[in-house]
Amino acid sequence: MYKKPFELKEKILRYGLLLISSSFIVAGLYRNEVKTVFKKAINICLECIGIG
Repeated sequence: MYKKPFELKEKILRYGLLLISSSFIVAGLYRNEVKTVFKKAINICLECIGIG
């Protein structure tokens, strides 16, 4: 069955973005950025609540 060109481009874009986002997640895990992100998130939450 022949697919429309738009559907094919949409599928390529969808999987391309998935691949790029997955590679950025792996790169962040490799560089131990998880600890930094959680630390910043905790600080922002504490500032919003007014505890910190």
